[in-house]
Amino acid sequence: MSTQRKEDEENSKRTNRYKKNEKRLGGRGLSLQAFANAKSRVDGYNPALMKRRREFYKNAKHVSKFKKLVKQQQHQQNASSSTLKALQPSQDENEARDGNEIIKENQKRKRTSSFGLEDVYKKKCEEEEKARMEREAIVQAKKEEREKAEVRRKVMKEKMFKKTRHGQPVMKYRIENLLQTIQSSTRSSIG
Repeated sequence: MSTQRKEDEENSKRTNRYKKNEKRLGGRGLSLQAFANAKSRVDGYNPALMKRRREFYKNAKHVSKFKKLVKQQQHQQNASSSTLKALQPSQDENEARDGNEIIKENQKRKRTSSFGLEDVYKKKCEEEEKARMEREAIVQAKKEEREKAEVRRKVMKEKMFKKTRHGQPVMKYRIENLLQTIQSSTRSSIG
């Protein structure tokens, strides 16, 4: 009776082990026949083909965007050329005016426009120069302050690490440092 019980326990342990493995692996494995059938079946899943299609569609999208841009640019050029034609006086009007008057007007337009552009350019350059000088001044001030702070820290470090003849730290400088920090903290909390 006891041998029967031992065999039952061993069988239950084995089945428990199989169940645990099955659970861990995510179910029972495929049979060899099922595996072969699954591999030979064509289900339309081909990653390389899918990648090729995706690239093709992406390229087609880029090409269509490019064509739209070219079309828009041509349309804008046509519109700007038509507005220029509309702004230019007709030949009948040119014949009515004297040639000298037209030349004088064109020269005035050129002068005013060039002076305007030069003024704008000079103003822009001056503003950029002022901004650059301000930035340099700020950087220089920060650099000087950093150097001063570094010198202060170096002096403080030397004082803090001073030792007596017997190798003990000199307490005078440490106490001064503590006093300064307490005073500065009380000033900041009051003010």
